[in-house]
Amino acid sequence: MARPRPTEFDKKKTVAENRKARFEYFIEDTYEAGIALQGTEVKALRFGEGSIAESYAEIRGEQAWLVNANIPEFSHGNRFNHEPKRPRKLLLHQRQIEKLHGAVAREGMTLVPLSIYFNSRGRAKVELALAKGKKTHDKRESIKERDWKREQGRLLRDRG
Repeated sequence: MARPRPTEFDKKKTVAENRKARFEYFIEDTYEAGIALQGTEVKALRFGEGSIAESYAEIRGEQAWLVNANIPEFSHGNRFNHEPKRPRKLLLHQRQIEKLHGAVAREGMTLVPLSIYFNSRGRAKVELALAKGKKTHDKRESIKERDWKREQGRLLRDRG
């Protein structure tokens, strides 16, 4: 009998999050991509270390790569420790890579990693977004909206 397919609501352990991405970009589509890691990188991520704040993804040839993501060296690693900022291969279907490449080339969009997490099966995944950069006035609008929602919450709490 086949193993039941995991649902979207299965547990995820988020390791690194790019919180600025939603402020800096309009998110059009999101994709889940596997990431090719070395052993010490997986161990460092399981300890909650890692940052994707200034990272991005790009298509080189027929492969997708995560560039500038920082996974620090594993503290108990030996001479086989990894390089912290090396480019890491993203595991996507060929059709998805072609679609992303077309959007980046034609429409001037950007591939931004939103988070790195471990899914319910223990595999490291990257949530990748196809995004368009915001202009300054769009960012100001986001700030106004965020402040207004915060103020609404305060007003409702004070009334109740």
